Amino acid sequence: MLTPQEIAIRASRAYPSLLRAWLRGEPFSPLDLPAGAPPTDYRSLERAVAVLLEGAKTTPGYGYTVELQTRTLRKHGQQSIPVRIRIESAEDLLQLAGKHAEFAAFVADVALIRASLPALEPWLQEHAQHVIAKHGLWPELLQVCSYFCANPRPNLYIRELPIAVHTKFIEQQTAILTRLLDALLPSEALNADAKTFERRYGLRYAEPLVRLRLLDPTLRERLGLPFTDIAAPPSALATLPGADLDCIIVENKQILLTLPPMAATIALFGGGFQVELLQELPWLHQCRIRYWGDLDAQGFQILARLRGLFPHAVALMMDAATLETFHEFTVAGTPTAAHHPLPHLTPDEQALYANLIRSNLRLEQERIGHQYALRCLRG
Repeated sequence: MLTPQEIAIRASRAYPSLLRAWLRGEPFSPLDLPAGAPPTDYRSLERAVAVLLEGAKTTPGYGYTVELQTRTLRKHGQQSIPVRIRIESAEDLLQLAGKHAEFAAFVADVALIRASLPALEPWLQEHAQHVIAKHGLWPELLQVCSYFCANPRPNLYIRELPIAVHTKFIEQQTAILTRLLDALLPSEALNADAKTFERRYGLRYAEPLVRLRLLDPTLRERLGLPFTDIAAPPSALATLPGADLDCIIVENKQILLTLPPMAATIALFGGGFQVELLQELPWLHQCRIRYWGDLDAQGFQILARLRGLFPHAVALMMDAATLETFHEFTVAGTPTAAHHPLPHLTPDEQALYANLIRSNLRLEQERIGHQYALRCLRG
């Protein structure tokens, strides 16, 4: 037989349905619950019925009602047995679930959202719990959303936005703001593939730097660069006239600095798994690209990601012969779970990648002899 505590739990489970119905303007549907089988022991039955009736609506003035039915029990004769529990009103359910104050706040927040940004109505219908979770923040959230609706892709830093909301607030609430702005803004006003809030909504941000070194000093004039070694945001390097050059991408700064002079060649510091930054340099698609990474599982994973961006990239010193030549300098790698074959690798690269995972080996770039590297680079 149900207890008052179990009835309260059932009310809590029905609370989200009440929220959705209220948002749609639908009347409350009373909740009918079977009371459950009565205890077979008479004293237990007597106590269970007494507890159930004490917690019923007639005592506190809200809650549930109990439908009794007279039954003849084999051992105890005629008894009034609870057969059904009924929660008749939304007020009763809210009190039982302990959600009365929360629901009042929810109603006020929904009224504010509807008055400020009616276009959020479809979002509201699906995300009542988000409204509740952000209680107390809605005035500021709606200010931010209203600004972006009026000024899509503002090309400002968050700190520069002319909104009476501090920078930290926006930085701390990007998850809910993303949900709201995606529901409000047209597709052309956002970059749906971007992983950061700033890039998604056309804000300025502290761009990571790409380091570029000219292995041919005569390229300074052609590229309009003041130095042969420079680190700059990808957006600043995107317009370089770099088509038809040779490009070597490496993952170690000492290697970058010790690459030899080479005609019509530039070198880039790859940044490991941040290699996607290089897709912001469109002229790389017209360059001959060689990639030299560590000989380990992660090096081939980075190579696969690079080839996803630049299919014509060629691996350099990432082969079985190099591994064998410098095998005495290998160390334990980062343990990597067995993977399916990586996309964009050649059969030989796939085989070496699988072998490196099995053996958990790593040959770092800087452990490859300099003279050997010079021969490979010039060959």
